[in-house]
Amino acid sequence: MTAALFGFSLGFSLILAIGAQNAFVLRQGLRREHVLPIALTCAVSDAALIAAGVSGFAALTDTLPRLAPLMRWLGATFLLGYGALAFRRAWTGGAALNAAGQGTGSLRRAVLTCLALTWLNPHVYLDTVLLIGAAATRWPGQEWAFGAGAVTASFVFFFALAYGARLLAPVMARPGAWRVLDAGIGAVMWAIAAGLILGQ
Repeated sequence: MTAALFGFSLGFSLILAIGAQNAFVLRQGLRREHVLPIALTCAVSDAALIAAGVSGFAALTDTLPRLAPLMRWLGATFLLGYGALAFRRAWTGGAALNAAGQGTGSLRRAVLTCLALTWLNPHVYLDTVLLIGAAATRWPGQEWAFGAGAVTASFVFFFALAYGARLLAPVMARPGAWRVLDAGIGAVMWAIAAGLILGQ
């Protein structure tokens, strides 16, 4: 296996687990709302973080030891708030998938939410900057090939998740299904926030 394939495998496995960012991309894909900008925002953000890790940015946490706890608390606060909004949507109900796929949320708001879920999540830094950055050092002279493989995995995953969500459109045409999805998203957000607060 080449460095690029190892990078692809590691990158894909790290982002495969459902998380705050992935849950948001799934919801946008189901709503068919700003799908391309959201998938692109996630993939490009991952690419930037992976490039930082491969180029040695991981050493920053050694230089600034207070950065990690600050990121953890900022991320937990944001996730708690976003999770509360998801639980409120689940409680009030009324959402259903528009068969015509016409979204009503603004592009600016969707992209800003996506950026916050990405850049305020300390797990993203642990996965992309620290883990991938450290793994790249195992391929001396081929670090950037390894990084390119990980970047490719991010693009494949986020575009598949965003556009593949449409396959669930018939199920999500029912308001009850949206309430279940929103409750699940809220649970994921709060579980991640709890893990951050507890330092896990």
